[in-house]
Amino acid sequence: MTNPASADLTGFSVPGSGRGILDVFKYGYLLRLLIRKGTQTRYHGSVLGWIWSYVKPAAQFLIYYLILGVLLGFSRGIDHFPIYMFSGIVVVNLFNEAFSNATKSIVNNKALVKKIYLPRELFPIADVFIAFVHFLPQLAILLAVVLLFGWAPTLVQLAGIFLALILVVTLALGLGLFFGAINVTFRDAQNFVEIILMFTTWLSPVLYSFALVREKAPEWLFDLYMINPLTSAVELFHSAFWYPSLNPDMLDTAARPDNIWAFAGIGLVIALVILAFGQFVFRKVEGRFAQDL
Repeated sequence: MTNPASADLTGFSVPGSGRGILDVFKYGYLLRLLIRKGTQTRYHGSVLGWIWSYVKPAAQFLIYYLILGVLLGFSRGIDHFPIYMFSGIVVVNLFNEAFSNATKSIVNNKALVKKIYLPRELFPIADVFIAFVHFLPQLAILLAVVLLFGWAPTLVQLAGIFLALILVVTLALGLGLFFGAINVTFRDAQNFVEIILMFTTWLSPVLYSFALVREKAPEWLFDLYMINPLTSAVELFHSAFWYPSLNPDMLDTAARPDNIWAFAGIGLVIALVILAFGQFVFRKVEGRFAQDL
């Protein structure tokens, strides 16, 4: 009888002893399958289908613009305020959906988690990609509008778009890994996340100018506000979409933050630290996922 201790285990690995996020790249087919399933079933049974991806952000924009921009006068001092606002809204919407979906990803896929072993990070990563796919129609609307206003960005401003997306995706995935892991045992986590998401639109310069914070807040608090990765991402989108759409005579009065790239760099470091911490917590507790589900 063969001694189990002497069996050749080459090519096998102990479940849970992998490299976390890095192992996801070995499961590219499963990742694509999860993304395709998530995007195809989002509006399953709906008459309008993907049209909702355009209707929802348009309705959100209209409500904010009429109440805050027109009735409350938030648009004062901001030329082309609709573009300014919508370019911030699309960033926050991407973060909110990616963060929220990643938080619930393990619980929503409990049937798979309990039956087979695969890198559990596949689920939050897939949900972040799904959120990005649903972000694209909003980006298309924004592009169509700014092109009508003679949008002519520089290469640096275009690079800012990619940095902003990296900031948002990294931050959402890091937080999603952390809260997604905690949510398996304590379902209060997703309710706590919903409270956080209620503040994201207001903690970044989406509906108002960053200049208001600079004028009212102490310098240290303003710097803390600016290194928030989401704030940096919103301002990079403003620089890439709103600012190049302004007429030349409007540029002198268009407030832009100094050192935006420095703030964005610090924000990226913060997002990467959060991602590393989220991955650490996720790896620590994933051994209990099947049991707690």
